[in-house]
Amino acid sequence: MPKHTLREKFQYHFENTMSGGPIAVIRWLAIVSVVSVVVLGGIIVLLGITGSTEPGAEPLSFLEGTWKSLMATLDPGTMGGDEGWDYRVVRFTATLIGIFLISILIGSIASGIDQKIEELKRGRSRVLDSNHTLILGWSEKIFTVVTELVEANANQRRPCIVILSEKDKVEAEDEIKSRIPDTRNTKIVVRSGSTLESSAAEMVNINEARSIIVLSPETANPDTYVIKTVLGITNGRRRKADAYHVVAEIRDERNLDAAELVGNGEAVYVLSEDLISRVMAQTCRQSGLSVVYADLLEFAGDEIYFSEIPDSLIGKTYKDSLFAYETSSVIGVFTPSGEALINPPMDRTYSDGESVIAISEDDDTVIANGRGLDGIDTSLFQHGEESSPVQEHTLIIGWNEIAPRIVTEVDNYVKADSMVLVISHDPAVGAEVTKLQAQVKNQRIAFCEGDPVDKKTLLDVNTKGFDHIIVLSDRNIDIQESDAHTLITLLHLRSISEAEGVDYSIVTEMLDMRNRELGVVAKADDFVVSDNLISLMLSQLSENRELKKVYDVLFQAEGSEVYLKPSNRYVRTGTEVDFYTVVASAAALGESAIGYRIAAETPDPDKHYGVRLNPNKSEKVTFKDKDFVIVLSED
Repeated sequence: MPKHTLREKFQYHFENTMSGGPIAVIRWLAIVSVVSVVVLGGIIVLLGITGSTEPGAEPLSFLEGTWKSLMATLDPGTMGGDEGWDYRVVRFTATLIGIFLISILIGSIASGIDQKIEELKRGRSRVLDSNHTLILGWSEKIFTVVTELVEANANQRRPCIVILSEKDKVEAEDEIKSRIPDTRNTKIVVRSGSTLESSAAEMVNINEARSIIVLSPETANPDTYVIKTVLGITNGRRRKADAYHVVAEIRDERNLDAAELVGNGEAVYVLSEDLISRVMAQTCRQSGLSVVYADLLEFAGDEIYFSEIPDSLIGKTYKDSLFAYETSSVIGVFTPSGEALINPPMDRTYSDGESVIAISEDDDTVIANGRGLDGIDTSLFQHGEESSPVQEHTLIIGWNEIAPRIVTEVDNYVKADSMVLVISHDPAVGAEVTKLQAQVKNQRIAFCEGDPVDKKTLLDVNTKGFDHIIVLSDRNIDIQESDAHTLITLLHLRSISEAEGVDYSIVTEMLDMRNRELGVVAKADDFVVSDNLISLMLSQLSENRELKKVYDVLFQAEGSEVYLKPSNRYVRTGTEVDFYTVVASAAALGESAIGYRIAAETPDPDKHYGVRLNPNKSEKVTFKDKDFVIVLSED
C-alpha cells in the first residue's frame, strides 16, 4: 500500500475535527491565533524592532512583541499611534490576521446558534417533567385526546402532556395551537422521533410517565406499528420495575391476541372497529344513544367513577344505593377481585371493600347524600309492557370494514326474518354480502349496486319501507370528501322524507367531528363520529384502566346495556315527578335509571339534543308521551 503524504494526513485529521461543528472551528481559530501572535512576536525580536522612532530606543522583548501583536489582532484601533515602518508592517499583518480570524469566529458562533435553534426545533432534548401523560404517535385522534386530557387536568397541579411522534415538532405545535387554542393549566411538550427507538423513549422520560397512550397511525397495517410500540415499552432495556399504564388502539380483532401477549398485562386495548360497530348497531335502533355514550366518555360532563362504599351501605342492597346518592347515578358494583357488576340484581348486598360504580360530575362528587326511599309516591308509577323483538328492515347505505360487524351485531336484537339491504357503488361488495349471510340467523341480506350520492338510487329502493337507515362513510377517500358525500346522501334522504311524509330513523357515521354541526342541518337522528368515540375512550382509560371492564359490559349485547325507553313505561306523563320517583319505578323493573331525553329538544345542540344524564334526583320534570328515560337494562 502506498504511504500517505503528510498533506493527506493533515487534511484527513483536519476534516475529522471540523466535523465536530462550531466548537471545532473555534478550537482551530484559537490555535491559529496563538501561532500567529507568537510568530509575529518572534519576528519583532529577530528584527530588533523598537516600535519607536526616537534614537536609542530599546528593542521590544519577545513577550512585549507578542502582546503588541495580540492587541493588533484583537483591536485594529491600537495601531493608530505606531511609529516605524518595520513595526507598522508587523502590526498591520497582525491586524489582517485578526480581521480574518474574528470574521470566521463570528460566523462560526452565528452558525452554531442557528444549529442549536434548529436542534431545539427538531425536539430532541430530554423531557424533565414527571407524572405526565405520554402520547406516542400522531393521528387526527390526538386533538380530541389532548382536549379531553386538558379538561381532566383542570383540577390538577402543573399537569403535563408529552407527545412523541415522527411529525416535525414545529408543525405539530402549530397544528395543536390552531385546533386547541386554550390548553388552560396543562403544559404541552412536543418531541420528534420514532416511537420504536429506545433512545426516543428515554428522551420523553417514559419511566416517570403516569400513563401512556399509543395512537394508531393513519397508514397501512396500523396494528403492526401499535404492537411494536407496546413491545418496545414493556420490553425496553431500561424499563422501570413497576408496571406501566399503557392504553392503545387495535383495529383488527385478529391482532388482539398478539397485542395482549406483548402487553404483558400492562396494556389495555380499545378494539376500535368492534366498538364502533356495536355503537352503530345499538344507536340505529335507539335515537339519542350516541349522545349518551359521548356524554359518558367526555370529561366535560358527567363520567363514570369508582368510589369506596361508605359504612352506611355495608350490608345494604344495590337498590338502596340507587337512592343513597343525590347527585350521582349508581350503575353497578366493583368488587375487590376487580370484577365490574353492571346493574346487578336489586337485592344484592354490599360487602366491605367494595366500591360503587357511579356516573358523577367528578370523583369527589360521589357522595352518599341522598334521601333514600323516603317520600317516593308509588301512585305515580306506570309500568307498561316491555316490547318484544320484532321483524325489522334495515337499510345500510355505503360499505366499509365495520359494516359486516354492524350487521352481525344488529342480528342480536331483531326477530327472525328481519331484512337488511346494502347499497354500494362497488360491485365487489355483493360477494361480501353473500358470505355474510352465513354469519347471521335472524336477517336476510340483499345487495343493490348504486351510487348513494345519486338521489335516483335512493328513490329506486323505496326507502320508506325501512325501519332504520345507516349511512356509512367511505374510508378510501379523503375525510372531508367522504363526509361531504355523507351529507349529500343525508340531504337526499330528508328531501325524500318531506316529499313522502315519512319520518326516517337515520344514523350516520362521520369521520370529522367538525362536520357534525353541518349534519344537524340535514336532520339526522344520530351521528357516530368514529375517531371521536375512540379518542374519548382512550382518554378515559388513560385516567383509569379499570373502566375497560365497565365498557366491556356496556358495549356488548350480553348483560346490561344502555337503553332509551318510553317515559310512560315508568311514570305518568303530564304529571310533575322528581327523578327519585323515576329511579324507584325503574328499580321495580330491575333497571337502573341514569337520565332522560326530552323529545322536543332533540334538534337543539345547545340543549345537548334533549339528553339529560345524571340529573339531580330532587329535580322535577314533567314527561310527555314521546320522551324517554335512559336506563341500564338487560333487554
